[in-house]
This record gives sequence, structure tokens and C-alpha cells, in this order.
Amino acid sequence: MTLEEAQKQVDQWIKTYGVRYFSELTNMAVLTEEVGELARIMARTYGDQSFKEGEKHDLSDEMADVLWVLICLANQTGVDLTKAFQRNLEKKTNRDKDRHKNNPKL
Repeated sequence: MTLEEAQKQVDQWIKTYGVRYFSELTNMAVLTEEVGELARIMARTYGDQSFKEGEKHDLSDEMADVLWVLICLANQTGVDLTKAFQRNLEKKTNRDKDRHKNNPKL
């Protein structure tokens, strides 16, 4: 699935099952919440914390939740994620093409 297809599929799902998009500000808060849930799993899986009994820890599901809300925000604000990602990759390539190769910490 391409980013364009994902954006269309989310939009169709919202129109079919979701009635309408939440407001942009609400979705920004939801995105923050979802990133927090992802961070909790990362901290417990790769960091020093441990899971509580019965605590959900599906890393892929939390990543998908983050992606879902990000796609909603892109759709709401008219951002073409394919074009945005391509521009971002070009920016990073131009800015960082030698930066990491010369980093002695890596």
C-alpha cells in the first residue's frame, strides 16, 4: 500500500464508519496520546521499566495507531504525505549525507 492509498483508505473509512473527522486539535491530542502509548511499550520492552500484569504491549498496533491519526491529520490539512515524505527525504539526504558517516559515536 502506498501512502496515497493509505490516505484514501483512511478517508473512506472515516466517511463510511466514522461520521466525520475529529477536529484537527482533537486529533493532535489523540496523536500525542498514541505516541505516549507507543513510548510506554518502548520503555518497557527496550528500557528499564517492566510491564504491569495484563498490560497491553502490541508494538505494531501502537505504531499503526500513530500512523492512522497522522494520516487523519494529513487528510484534514491537505498534506500529500507522498510528496511531503519525498521532500523530507531529499532534505535529509542533502543535509546529512556525510554527517553520520563522520560521527565517531556511530
